[in-house]
Amino acid sequence: MREFIAKQKANLQNDVFSGLTVALALVPEAVAFAFVAGVPPLVGLYAAFMIGLITSIFGGRPGMISGATGALAVVMVHLVAEGNAMGGEGSNAGLYYLFATVILMGLIQMLVGALKLGKFVRLIPHPVMMGFVNGLAIVIFKSQLEMFTHRIAGENVWLQGYELYLMIGLVVLTMAIMYFLPRLSKKVPAGLIAILAVSALVIFGGLDVATVGSFIRDGGGDGLKGGLPEFQSEIFTTIPFNWETLQFIFPYALVLAAIGLIESLMTLNLIDELTETRGSSNRECLAQGGANIVTGLFGGMGGCAMIGQSIINIKGGGRTRISGIVAALTLLAFILFASPLIELVPIAALVGVMFMVVIGTFAWSSFRILFKIPLSDAIVLIAVSALTVIFNLAVAVLAGIILSALVFSWENAKRIRARKHVEADGTKVYEIWGPLFFGSISAFKAKFDPAGDPDKVVLDFMESRVSDHSALEALFTLVEKYQSLGKEIKIRHLSTECQQLMIKASPKLEAVIEENIDDPRYHVMAQVMS
Repeated sequence: MREFIAKQKANLQNDVFSGLTVALALVPEAVAFAFVAGVPPLVGLYAAFMIGLITSIFGGRPGMISGATGALAVVMVHLVAEGNAMGGEGSNAGLYYLFATVILMGLIQMLVGALKLGKFVRLIPHPVMMGFVNGLAIVIFKSQLEMFTHRIAGENVWLQGYELYLMIGLVVLTMAIMYFLPRLSKKVPAGLIAILAVSALVIFGGLDVATVGSFIRDGGGDGLKGGLPEFQSEIFTTIPFNWETLQFIFPYALVLAAIGLIESLMTLNLIDELTETRGSSNRECLAQGGANIVTGLFGGMGGCAMIGQSIINIKGGGRTRISGIVAALTLLAFILFASPLIELVPIAALVGVMFMVVIGTFAWSSFRILFKIPLSDAIVLIAVSALTVIFNLAVAVLAGIILSALVFSWENAKRIRARKHVEADGTKVYEIWGPLFFGSISAFKAKFDPAGDPDKVVLDFMESRVSDHSALEALFTLVEKYQSLGKEIKIRHLSTECQQLMIKASPKLEAVIEENIDDPRYHVMAQVMS
């Protein structure tokens, strides 16, 4: 019992410190993504707080961090711009169209969870998963490069000279602390110590570098200071709730829901692997959906799981829901009480933390195995990585799944075989081997010679499997060909379900099917379609 209590106490300490580190890393990310989406900084910060808190309490993956993300922000920017144009100059309608869309996005995600569709993420092939983390690591890295610029006359210009060297030096110092500190002691949170150490160096050394506060002000914000999120009743008065509005926001809501769920469930799978535990994908869908409904009603921009912050949390020892709750509540405390202190944190320290996240996220083993795995898997891995960078996560993952499915179908289509022999009574037997499905029916049909075969023919499916409706149709066609030539054909070793489907489609086929005590048992997808 003492050992159990001691372990829980140690976990609590890790969860708290890790949550504090995550909260510091959430601030610039939430602010940056709010600017990308074209909304005020507090809209991003409120989303990070509300989504982070709700998913930490009710989500299906303890230790996973959720909040405003760049994958969603790049879609939202078009929604906000179009909404503002529809509402007229100065109406700020785009913001309220965004809130309405986020609410609808949450409803779609909850529907996915209620229908228990979240489990299908476990069908994602490993090359797609590796391509996902590689592409996401590149996206995170690219997003940090903007921190090496400053705004002049409304444009981002690269830092030069002393400013650039100072920025690079502080980033490298942060990374060095995070790399070497765990070698000395794993009881202290390396990320948090690195941020505090570099912040102290900047403050007491009087170094003139970009900070969280200057970053917000350069983007047009007034600072982090704010109150508690408030119910946005203006949603129901600013935008008309009619068919035209639904036609406008529904496509955006569908895309946002898909991106949010894919990124969340892929992150869930990744955290499962890192912690050697298993989360609940359907529960996560429900929690993400509920969180987005709440954040839309209370002035947040919506969000999903954040792979970078989740890895920071896991690497920092965060394993339970406490770490996410601490991160969310700490972020709220920053907004309410400690905004002046957080605004002093140098951007370089946070960039250093995110660069270490990039190093930890990228699947470096992919370089080692790239020429050892099948060519098709290598192509999928590279394609998903590239599409994640070029387009977005949803497009990349869906393309990777489709490509993997096509490769799988093609490879299985080539496996159909027919061993032939003639029995003593002159009956020709075709022993079918391999799966019979839509991809293999052409090769299957080519195995037979109805005109040249004897008067009695038997198809033996003991070593084959009829998989779908296309396979059933191929059997119907083959039987009709033999019968039209006046020849007798029998089919052996079909599953009971397949027999029933064939007889239901054409009762006369009952005479063709031979029932055997050792008929195989498998399900046919065509049953759903019939």
